Amino acid sequence: MSQTTPALAVRPGGASGSPAGGSEFSPLLRAVRSQGLLERRHGWYARVIALNTLALAAVATGIVLIGNSWWTLLLAPVLAVFGARTAFIGHDAGHAQITGNKAVGRLIGLVHGNLLLGMSYSWWNHKHNRHHANPNHIDKDPDVAADVLVFTGEQAKARTGFRRWLTRHQAWLFFPLTLLEGIALKIHGFRDLRRQSPGERSVEALLLIGHVAGYAVLLLTAMSPGKALAFAALHQALFGLHLGLSFAPNHKGMEMPDPDGVPWGHLRRQVLTSRNIRGGAVTDWFLGGLNYQIEHHLFPSMPRPHLRLARPLVRSHCRELGIPYAETGLVDSYRQALGHMHEVGEPLRAG
Repeated sequence: MSQTTPALAVRPGGASGSPAGGSEFSPLLRAVRSQGLLERRHGWYARVIALNTLALAAVATGIVLIGNSWWTLLLAPVLAVFGARTAFIGHDAGHAQITGNKAVGRLIGLVHGNLLLGMSYSWWNHKHNRHHANPNHIDKDPDVAADVLVFTGEQAKARTGFRRWLTRHQAWLFFPLTLLEGIALKIHGFRDLRRQSPGERSVEALLLIGHVAGYAVLLLTAMSPGKALAFAALHQALFGLHLGLSFAPNHKGMEMPDPDGVPWGHLRRQVLTSRNIRGGAVTDWFLGGLNYQIEHHLFPSMPRPHLRLARPLVRSHCRELGIPYAETGLVDSYRQALGHMHEVGEPLRAG
């Protein structure tokens, strides 16, 4: 069913049902394992990686062949779409969905993150794993920490100056701001190098610099500086927008655990804070499987093609326990997420 209630800090035993226990998740885990849904799909991922690599190579070849023409800019949206596919592969590698071999998984992540996108694989994993451990937890989830956007009334009240104006209008500004996300991800990656160990830092830095150099050489050898700059701006903006469209529906506007309340068990912590997006093969492809956000959070290492197969098991289990299972259409998911951000900024507009 669709979840339309604004994100509120709730306590187990209140609106969310009975207190969580470890036994709530165990039967579901056994059912998923019995159907082999945690087994890896090496062949499927090999095909996905190969096809994505060919697509990126085809776009790069097209840029060179079309050359110094404004028509080349038509390839920028195509590159943005397959750049998002590349990010999804890196995401899956970080969750050990592709392989259980840590060295191989890291290599896949470094190639798809650092080299192909200029986005630090180590930074992403460090941040994303903390999000998975405590989704929507105001004190522990970095994705809901007060930054450009805020997600609670308390965060909004603390805003001053330009950030206060930003919060007042954050619902309207959300998607325009995602146009900057492609550049922001690169900046975060370079900044994170200071946190990394010397060995990790040298590899990550070399690949990040390699991406920037390769990207610049590709564009500047094919186009004039002006056209190259226009291509890069359009490509990075659409890449950031695509990622924003993919991640925005997942948790924004969903319940937020009470930091002072009784901790939730794994099942409730992941289900109550996540939202699924209904759709078919096109939705699965466009969102990289993240439309099965509930299943992904319950089973982070589950291969992407198995998430849709686990969905009926998870829905049925939640129904038996009386736990809300939030699922809605893509457009409505944006309405809910933006509605929550609009509500958070309401007191500042009223004042």
